[in-house]
Amino acid sequence: MLSSRDRESRRHAWGYDFDWTPDHLTPEQLRPLMYSYDVLATECLDRFDKLPLPPKPETTPENNNTDRKKTCPHPDYYHLLTHHHHQDPTLHQLWSDVTTIPPWVDWAQIARGQQVFYRYAGPSIVALTFQSLLGGMGSHRVVETLARTGGFGVKVARRRLLETFQHILDVTADLASVQPGGKGFASSLRVRFLHASVRRRILHLTTASPAYYDAAAWGVPISDLDSVATILTFSATLIWIGFPRQGIFLRPHEAADYMALWRWVAHVLGTPTHLFATPARAKAAMESLLVSEIAPTATSQTLANNIIAGLQGQAPTFASADFLRAEAYWLNGPQLSRALAIPRPPVYYTVLVAGQCLFFMTLCYVRRSVRAWDEAWIKRMRGLLLKMTLDQTDSQEATHAFQYIPSLGQLTTAEAESAGLEPILKGGSGNGNKHVRGLWSRNVSIERRNLQAVLIASAVVGWLAWLGLRSASGLLQIF
Repeated sequence: MLSSRDRESRRHAWGYDFDWTPDHLTPEQLRPLMYSYDVLATECLDRFDKLPLPPKPETTPENNNTDRKKTCPHPDYYHLLTHHHHQDPTLHQLWSDVTTIPPWVDWAQIARGQQVFYRYAGPSIVALTFQSLLGGMGSHRVVETLARTGGFGVKVARRRLLETFQHILDVTADLASVQPGGKGFASSLRVRFLHASVRRRILHLTTASPAYYDAAAWGVPISDLDSVATILTFSATLIWIGFPRQGIFLRPHEAADYMALWRWVAHVLGTPTHLFATPARAKAAMESLLVSEIAPTATSQTLANNIIAGLQGQAPTFASADFLRAEAYWLNGPQLSRALAIPRPPVYYTVLVAGQCLFFMTLCYVRRSVRAWDEAWIKRMRGLLLKMTLDQTDSQEATHAFQYIPSLGQLTTAEAESAGLEPILKGGSGNGNKHVRGLWSRNVSIERRNLQAVLIASAVVGWLAWLGLRSASGLLQIF
């Protein structure tokens, strides 16, 4: 039994139990982070606005409006930073900040952290999609910013998720990619300027129309607290909630390595890094935010269900809405899922998710036990996941440009019915299947694979039970 002291320190938040420690932060302690933000990135945007941009080509019969969009995209702020930081003290300060390596950075450890993502690629993707992103819609403040960008409407939610996933692939591609000058490094800075652009735009609109966004109640859009929460959902939430709920438990050094990777990414993104200094502090920060930030609203419900509507029947998994809902319930628990107004799926689909967990557990634990298998798998997944993602985006890599622009009167709503997004049967012709090629054109549903895993596991359990009964019968005959 727990002592009275243990009972006092025990906390329960959305189906997750933990002990409150001195490392945890109360809502009052977290509140100042709601109103602080990456001021330097905003100041850099103001400097960029004063730089001359290349003139737009004139429209001709050979150069129509579509061509103009391709040749004159949104400004590439990373390109502007690298070419002009030596001319402006503000730009130089940001460039110096992100290229000066903090003393806590251990590149070998960060490289190992990148490998963790690919070692557990399957459960990582599931946890990121259904817990970090969909479950993250339970944050009552963050969704107010997301709803105003229009980026999580049904018709664009899937593409928005793919863009986020591309950023994760960029920062985990290899060590050179995440170091200064690398692709992942550049991608992170582009995301940083994207966040600053959204923040500046919303605050500008709020100045003109105070009712547009309640900064007093919700904090500054994409505040330091929001940025910390984002990093935690990509790291600590996977380690201590997303993976364990799928039967995957990282070894202590893997957890430390993975947190080291995301602490460096946080540094490049302009996010306070002290809360990620150790795995214990990161875990405490994650648990603190579960208590203070998760409180689903009607907007939370809209965005969460838009994600499911946008993913159902789409390549490469061709999963039905009920299976996606079952994954949401499994990863987030029934309490949070109900609060997000996600319909409870039939038991059959819950069994399929259990089969998926058995599948992941078997592959992950067996592979990591043999070093050669582990290394071969990581190498293979690095190329395969990138190819798979690009296949879903017409081979267009994410630019993280400011394309979902907030405007007065724009707010993401529930669009599932009006968008006509019903589950697409295998062989259907939905938008998500149009450009599927190679491996992903086989129309093999993830649900069929998981059912096979359940049947195989049941057969193995039945066989072992039969052997046990047979052995027991033999022993009884002896005695």
